Amino acid sequence: MRSEEEKKYLQNRLKTIEGQIRGISKMVEEERYCGDIIIQISAVNNSLKALGHKILKNHLKTCVVEDIKNNKLDIIDEVIDLTQKIN
Repeated sequence: MRSEEEKKYLQNRLKTIEGQIRGISKMVEEERYCGDIIIQISAVNNSLKALGHKILKNHLKTCVVEDIKNNKLDIIDEVIDLTQKIN
């Protein structure tokens, strides 16, 4: 479960990323230099990764801990899969 503060942080980050993507779209429309566009795409990728890590950290502290306490150990395989997807 996410706190209101956590939700607000995630929403703000997503709005920032959305703005970055709109900026890339505008750069393409304006036929900006390819290297500049690639740099912005890299920035969006890094932002998404950081956001994913933040969500994974919260998941580990809440859902995963709860499942392990309830002896639902298959959660460990899920975490391994999620970690591979995020990197």
